[in-house]
Amino acid sequence: MPNIPLRNGGPKARIAVIPGDGIGREVTPVAVQVIRAATAKRNRPLEFVEFDWGADKYLRENVSLPEGAVEMLRDEFDAILFGALGDPRVPSNQHAADILLGLRFKLDLYVNARPTELLHPRFTPLRDRTPADINFMVIRENTEGLYAGVGGFFKKGTPDEIAIQEDVNSRKGVERIIRHAFDYARSHSRSSAGFQPASGGSHKQGESSLARRSSGGSPAAFSDRSISRSGAGFQPASGSSQMPLRLCMSDKSNALAFAHDLWQRVFKSGRAEYPDIDSRHLYIDTLAMELVRDPSQFDVIVTCNLFGDIISDLAAQLAGGLGLAPSANIHPGRTSLFEPVHGSAPNIAGKGIANPFGAVLASGMLLEFLGWNEESAVLKQSVKCALAENVTTPDLGGSKPTLEVASHLSNYVAKHS
Repeated sequence: MPNIPLRNGGPKARIAVIPGDGIGREVTPVAVQVIRAATAKRNRPLEFVEFDWGADKYLRENVSLPEGAVEMLRDEFDAILFGALGDPRVPSNQHAADILLGLRFKLDLYVNARPTELLHPRFTPLRDRTPADINFMVIRENTEGLYAGVGGFFKKGTPDEIAIQEDVNSRKGVERIIRHAFDYARSHSRSSAGFQPASGGSHKQGESSLARRSSGGSPAAFSDRSISRSGAGFQPASGSSQMPLRLCMSDKSNALAFAHDLWQRVFKSGRAEYPDIDSRHLYIDTLAMELVRDPSQFDVIVTCNLFGDIISDLAAQLAGGLGLAPSANIHPGRTSLFEPVHGSAPNIAGKGIANPFGAVLASGMLLEFLGWNEESAVLKQSVKCALAENVTTPDLGGSKPTLEVASHLSNYVAKHS
C-alpha cells in the first residue's frame, strides 16, 4: 500500500524530512541517523522521504510550498521532521513564512508543545537549581491569536498611519488547547526520568502520551474518560498511585478584557471537569517572574500564541538555551511537525560545528508521537550522556564537530536500544 501512512493502515510510518536552510541541512541528517539507530533493533517500520523546500528552491524556481504539498503531507505522511528556515539571500523571509507558518495553519497544528528540561546542571543560569527543579511543558495555542494575520494599514507611510493587528480567539480554538493541556497533565506524572505516561504503557500511533486525542463534544464538555471515581475521590484510572501533573493557565485578562475573558471562562469550565488536576491561573507577567524565581512549581503551562512564543523561549534559556530546545506542532491523530527551536544560523552554516541536540530531542518527540516511547526515551538519554561527557559543539562549551557528536549519539542509541 504505497503512500499510505501507518495511522491509516499503511505498512510503514512515513516521515517527511524537510531540512530547509543553513544548519537545518546539517542537523536534520543527524536526527534521521539517530532515529534509524534507535528503531533498528525492534525493526520499526519507517520510511523517510526528503523534500528540498527552502531558500535554494525559492530562489531558483520562485516556489516555497509546491502546489498540492499540504494535501500530500496531510494524506500520505504520519509526521514531518523539520530543520530550520532562514537565508540572508531572502531578506523578507517570505519562503520561511510560506513553508513553516503555512504548514502550521493549513495542517491545523493547533498544539505547540515546548518541553523545558534541564539535562545537566551546568547549563542553567539559575543558582542552586538541579534537573528536578526545571522540568515542565509549555503548551502554546498555535493557530490563532495575534499570529492569525488579521489586520491592516490605514494611510500607510504617512504621519497619520494606523496599523491594526487583531487578536483572534475562537471558542473552539481556546477550548481545544485548554482541553489538550488538561489531558496532558492527567496522562503524565513526574519521575526521576522526567515526565512519564501515568499508565506506564505505550499507546497506539497517533494516540501517544504526547498527542493523546482529546474528546469532542460541546466547548464546555471536557473529557473525563481517563479517571474513575472511588470512595477516596478521583484516582488515576490505571490504578497508579502517581498523581497527575500540575497545570497553570496564563493570560492577561486584567487588560485584555474580551479575548482573555474567553480564556478565563473556558478554563473555569475545564477546572470543574478535571477536579483531579491541581490547576491555577497566573497573569503572564507574574508567570515570567515566577518561572525565574522558582521554576520547580510548574509542570504544565498553557497559554495563547504570543505569550507561549515568548514564555517558551524564556523557559528554554533556563535549561541551557535554544540549542537544547525541541518543539512539536501537533494535531492529535493527524500529520504533525517536529523541529528544533533554533534558527538556521547562517553565520556558522557549512562549518561543521552545528549543534544537533535540538533536532535529536525533537526526533524523540516524533517517536513518542508515533507511540514508540522506548525509542524516544533512548534518544533523550543519548543527549544527556553526551552533555555529561562534554561531547558537545562549541556553542555549549565543547570542541567537537557535528559529525563527532552525531557518532557519539548514534553509538549510544545503538547500544542501549
